[in-house]
Amino acid sequence: MWTDGEVGIAVSRFPLMLSRSKESLQRRSEFLISEVGLEPAFVAHRPVMLGHSLEGRLRPRYYVVKFLKENGLLKRDPNYSTVFKMSEKVFRKKFIFPHKEAALHLAEDYDAACKGEVPTNFRFT
Repeated sequence: MWTDGEVGIAVSRFPLMLSRSKESLQRRSEFLISEVGLEPAFVAHRPVMLGHSLEGRLRPRYYVVKFLKENGLLKRDPNYSTVFKMSEKVFRKKFIFPHKEAALHLAEDYDAACKGEVPTNFRFT
């Protein structure tokens, strides 16, 4: 998935990744590359993303952004590295609160997703 050079870059930028299990890193990498659509080099240069919880942060935030894009509520694609690393308070301020009128259940669905209760689809109304 990564070249030797990309592995070196990732480890130098996020040495704590060496304390993670291979399976854990692989699941996160596969999600970021296969589902989110990020390039392996992008992930290697921003390896801190691999330190976040897949079920508690990466997947729920991706679902919110995907939902907003699919429903025309985002003007442009966000930088996923920024989306994943911002604090919970900032994430809600930028991606949840501005859409509470248009997407009534977004906050509720996001909260459920963060608890591992991922709905099959976020609800628009």
